[in-house]
Order: sequence, then C-alpha cells, then structure tokens
Amino acid sequence: MPDFETLELYRDDGVDWLTFNRPERLNAFNSVMVDELLEYFERMRGRPETRIIVIRGAGRAFCAGADVKDFMATIAKGAAADFQVQRKVSNIIIAMRRCPQPIIALVHGAATGGGFSLSLAADIRIAGLSARMNCAFIKIGLTGADMGTSFHLPRLVGAANAAALMYTGRFIGAVKAERMGLVNDAVPDEEMLDVAQTYIQEMLATAPLGLRLTKDVLNAAMDAPSLTATIALEDRNQVMTINSPELAEGLAALNERRPPKWA
Repeated sequence: MPDFETLELYRDDGVDWLTFNRPERLNAFNSVMVDELLEYFERMRGRPETRIIVIRGAGRAFCAGADVKDFMATIAKGAAADFQVQRKVSNIIIAMRRCPQPIIALVHGAATGGGFSLSLAADIRIAGLSARMNCAFIKIGLTGADMGTSFHLPRLVGAANAAALMYTGRFIGAVKAERMGLVNDAVPDEEMLDVAQTYIQEMLATAPLGLRLTKDVLNAAMDAPSLTATIALEDRNQVMTINSPELAEGLAALNERRPPKWA
C-alpha cells in the first residue's frame, strides 16, 4: 500500500476508500497532494482487484481547492513554467476519468475551486447537507473554468445553470445541487456512508468486466460525435462480455436463483 503524506488509503473487499488528509487546511491540495493524487489514479488502471473508489475529505471539508499559499510559491514564473504546473493539476482529472473503477465522491463542507472539480470528475456524488460548492477560481481573478469544470458541469446541469455557477462563483448547497442533477443524493452528513454503501453493494453485485466496460462506454459516449459512434463502442463491449466467463456465471446464477460468484 502506498505511503502517502497527504492522503489516507484504506482498502476493503474491492473498495478503495481514499481520504484527502490535510484537515488543518480544509484538505486544500498542495504540490505534494497533487503528485500523490496523480500517482494514485494513474496506478488504478493496473489494479483490477480494486472495483470501486470512494473519495472523501477528513475533518470539516471535502476539499477547499488549491492551497493558495503553497501554489503562489510555484506560479507566475512565466507562461511555460506555469503551464507545466497547470497541466499536472489538470492531469488528475484526466486520470480519474481514465481509471476503470467507478468513483463515488462523498462531499461535505467546502468543495470549492479545485475541490469542486474533483467532485465533478467522480461518477456518483453524494452530498451532505453541510456541503457548499462553487467555482471559486472566478472570484480571485482567474477564469471560472478549471480542471474540467467547463466539460463536466454543463453535461450535468445544462449550459444555462453551468454559466450561472461559472460566471459568478456563487455557492450551491446540497439540496439545490440534487434538484439540478449536480449530485445524486443530498442527505444529512451522518447518512452519507450508508447511502454510499447501497451504491457499493449494488455495483459489487455486477460482473467486474461489465462494470468497468460500462464506465468506459459511458465516458466515451459523452465525447461521441454521433449515435452511430456510441453504438459501435457499445457493440464492441457487449461482444467482449459475451465471450467472457462472467456471462456464463451470470446466466447460471439467474437460472439457479442465486447471487453470482464473480472471479
């Protein structure tokens, strides 16, 4: 198990529980945390034994974005140097999308700026009633589009709602976020784990290959230029699962009226 400085990782029965662990800074990410997040998500492509990832924050917040004090020491060094810093941070979002495991985000307290972007890159978002989310970048002289927000946000809530959030940096709470389709569930903070477990158990009951390929095709469909292109990928993935031993086990379990036993 990796020895992280800013993250806490707990592995249990196919589920990785990844906790942002800088509670004294509301889990704002510094350069070390950026490196560790990138390392973790890039390694996930080689870990089929991990089926689901849950991300969450220690203490009072999910993640308050970039640690400004830390990043001010590394930016404004010229376009070329700043681009390298910016791209490394953005690569976390790309690695999250490329990793084959579904990602559940448990969002409580502040999820601002880059923390908001990390939650958007998850596949399922469960928000505690304490959650406060916003595109904080626009409020400090940057654009409101960073770390994939202009890609994920309009796909989740529509262009008009995305514009209102990105142009103003206004906060949105859990209840309104659920109403807009930004989060799957808005519940009291103490119920987030129970709600997450329902998703986890239902996903663990599916075939491992089928679950991974479903995330693969869902992400590809978001970029697809046409229905024809999407169906081509769906057909490829279905043929792959048809020829896997998981289908035989799934059909046997159905006929025998028992839960399937996945390898």
